[in-house]
Amino acid sequence: MRFFVVQMFRFTWAELKSCAFAVALFVGLAVSSILPLPIPRYDALLVFAVAVTVVFRVLRWESSQETVVIAGFHLVGLAFEMIKVRLGSWSYPEDAYTKFGGVPLYSGFLYAAVGSYVCAAWRIFSLRLVAYRTVPVTCLAVAIYANFVSQHWWIDLRLPLAVALVLATWGTVVHFTVGEHRYQMPLALSLTLIGFFLWVAENIATYLGAWEYPHQRETWQLVHASKVGSWALLVSVTFVIVASWQARRGRLHLTGARSRPRGWALPVRRVPADG
Repeated sequence: MRFFVVQMFRFTWAELKSCAFAVALFVGLAVSSILPLPIPRYDALLVFAVAVTVVFRVLRWESSQETVVIAGFHLVGLAFEMIKVRLGSWSYPEDAYTKFGGVPLYSGFLYAAVGSYVCAAWRIFSLRLVAYRTVPVTCLAVAIYANFVSQHWWIDLRLPLAVALVLATWGTVVHFTVGEHRYQMPLALSLTLIGFFLWVAENIATYLGAWEYPHQRETWQLVHASKVGSWALLVSVTFVIVASWQARRGRLHLTGARSRPRGWALPVRRVPADG
């Protein structure tokens, strides 16, 4: 029992460190919704997010390479926002000087926060993959990203793409370290769990006025639970981008893995240090 409690504390602390950038953004959202500001709120959030990025780099909580990768997520996120806001999927109702096409520039940092989490988790938990199928999973990630846009004037393929992603990651295992011990879980399960917690974060963010969906214009309402699946698919795109970067650094596959796992591993289980 003591071992379990200690490991859960270590795991929770490591997760909090991985989420540091996202937590900082939520603090900014909360404070800016209460305190009077000399400039429009979205502009203040942009200044705050840039300052957080600089502080993280100065304190070396993020490496220069991670900062560049996260900046890439910011740009990809802004492009995504420009399209989705134009199509009416959601909106940013407040005025701002740094707002173009209805999209405030700070919104890119919301995607950067997800990228920051994946990058930090990879480093803090020493993530490694076994039986990761790079080509099919990458192709699916591209299709998932494209479908989030094309679904507005073509067929919504989220469900078949989700099934295809489960099949492509069948047997793919994520190994991670907590304290001195090594664990593993299926990749599809980890993406689903991240999707769930992003849905929780989305509800908090919309409550704080980060953005709003059409059904929240009159009064705040819970984001539909179906968004869990959408977030799981979207985070798979983030994961693939970070995985491609980690592959170039030689930090993708588990060195010395004895064999390719068959089917699903147990949801979460401890494994020997040598994999």
